[in-house]
Amino acid sequence: MTTYSSRKITQRTAFTFLTLATVITVVPVLFIIIYTIVKGGGALTWDFLVQFPSQAGKAGGILPAIIGTFYLMLGTLVFALPIGVLAGIYLTEYAKDNWLTRLINLAIINLAGVPSIVFGLFGLSVFVMAFHFGLSLLAASLTLACQALAMVITTSREALLSVPREYREGSLAIGVTRWQTVRHIVLPQAMPGIITGAVLAISRAAGETAPILIVGAAFLLPALPTSPLDQFMALPYHLYTVSAHVPNMPKETVWGVALVLLIVVLSFDILAAAIRIKTRMRK
Repeated sequence: MTTYSSRKITQRTAFTFLTLATVITVVPVLFIIIYTIVKGGGALTWDFLVQFPSQAGKAGGILPAIIGTFYLMLGTLVFALPIGVLAGIYLTEYAKDNWLTRLINLAIINLAGVPSIVFGLFGLSVFVMAFHFGLSLLAASLTLACQALAMVITTSREALLSVPREYREGSLAIGVTRWQTVRHIVLPQAMPGIITGAVLAISRAAGETAPILIVGAAFLLPALPTSPLDQFMALPYHLYTVSAHVPNMPKETVWGVALVLLIVVLSFDILAAAIRIKTRMRK
């Protein structure tokens, strides 16, 4: 057997295993999506989406949970995006490669691996008790923002590092300051990647249950939140409660809540993928 034939067989074998791994990854996800649609599709009516829940969630709709989830995602984005992007800019453009920078990078990696319930306890201790925000939308948004910081910082750094070094060198060579180079040259080029990371971070925040369970989510509320210091309803916590703590809950209602939550999360994931594809086409 020639060397060329051996390499070709190796390449085909590797391609087969990679394809198989992809199929193994995608098939369960598709099964979950299709199964949720089949089970919960019958519950998706206009009344289910625009009414308040009644009878401990057995009747009515889930409007407060939908609105509360979007408020929560907006608050997470407002707090996490500026801090995460500025931290990414500092670590990429200004920080020197020394022990302090390496320690910060290690802390960011470890931050991404912290269990969500730990962030909930942190939010309870700091935002609810120490800052006296109480059990509120503000405390929950700040807690989820802390959890999302690791992803925002990491994606911001990767997006900034993907900008060619020649752009920076050319700008500095004509007398432009470093901050002006970052602001007008580097940041616009990296913005699509930064936005993609931010969208993925808030889509993950939309599905979190443990942190908001501790810092402000409520099961049933008579009105929508009118202030950041009000309690709120959210889809993941509502789903957890109706599926685990409400007896004789109609299964179609439970799967309907799950389907709405799945649609919200997948919508943001699709938006992130669309931004990434559009950016690649431009380049």
